[in-house]
Amino acid sequence: MGVRLLVGTAKGGFWATSGDRRTWEVAGPFFKGWRVTTALRMKDGRVMAAVASDIYGPALQVTEDFERWEQLPAGPAYPEGGDRRFREIWTLKEKAGVLYAGVQDAGLFSSADGGASWRAVEGLNEHSTRGGWVPGAGGLCCHALLFGDDPGRMWCGISAVGVFRTDDGGKTWTPRNEGVPCAIEDKEHKGIGTCVHGLAQDPDDPNRLFRQDHLGMFRSADGGDRWERNEQGLPSGFGFPIEIDRATKTLFAIPQESDQHRLPAGGALRVFRSTDGGDSWRSASQGLPSRDFFGTVLRGAMAVDGLDPGGLYFGTSAGTLHASSDLGESWTNLPVALPRVLHVSAWTE
Repeated sequence: MGVRLLVGTAKGGFWATSGDRRTWEVAGPFFKGWRVTTALRMKDGRVMAAVASDIYGPALQVTEDFERWEQLPAGPAYPEGGDRRFREIWTLKEKAGVLYAGVQDAGLFSSADGGASWRAVEGLNEHSTRGGWVPGAGGLCCHALLFGDDPGRMWCGISAVGVFRTDDGGKTWTPRNEGVPCAIEDKEHKGIGTCVHGLAQDPDDPNRLFRQDHLGMFRSADGGDRWERNEQGLPSGFGFPIEIDRATKTLFAIPQESDQHRLPAGGALRVFRSTDGGDSWRSASQGLPSRDFFGTVLRGAMAVDGLDPGGLYFGTSAGTLHASSDLGESWTNLPVALPRVLHVSAWTE
């Protein structure tokens, strides 16, 4: 079975395709000069991509054949004249026929008609703690969304605010950050001020969560009510992406040297994986650059493909693209030099 990657960069999107997950063809760019910030393969087979420009603003594009794109006439939007600006879309998800878009300035929007119209999720966007929301280095962004078995349960990650959970379909939201240290403490609004970078979820137990945070790696067995550190074997608790292979529940992370430096530790590009639910981590980096590499991996720039054995893919801020067809046992470094990679999605064909 083949794999198609959509690689979003700071200057356009690229396709990478492979029939064997070892040899690759790269095509593009499309939306040349635009940031391609996230993408979603929808249940109806279409691909939706979010793009943004400092001049023209954000937009949503849709393709049915991976070649011709159509811009949707409407997208998420804040009321004109307010103090919030819709800058770009950080994540797109679909659940039970409803599309969700997490945006910057931080907010969540939904669409029940395939993206033709959007409405604000007011329970989150107008949360009582909103006055204490402050941006991280990447901005005030709503970048992660997970779903529970209960149709009313969802989790949302906002940087630099924390994780929120709803149990009533988005009407009300509660911060779920106990056990995670504050990055930016707010004296008035308790329960926020943590800076979540990435979220992953056990495919068989949606309440078992994994969290790459600004101040460490954490996990929760109870839907986020309580979090505990799980960093044994990691060279650093700081990083951005975290992914999980559905079949084996193998976790993947790419630590960085520190919050201050934000570089690969020792100049080596290393992926770490956990096969025991985060109890321990070990390097799975054979074939990756082992020296003199200083590109980083952003929160949306790693993806898994769901095949057996599982494939793992990521791009770096240096424009390199890397693929593994065996859960990180070995790596192929694609012979391309792209612009800064913002996003990677992986789909089977």
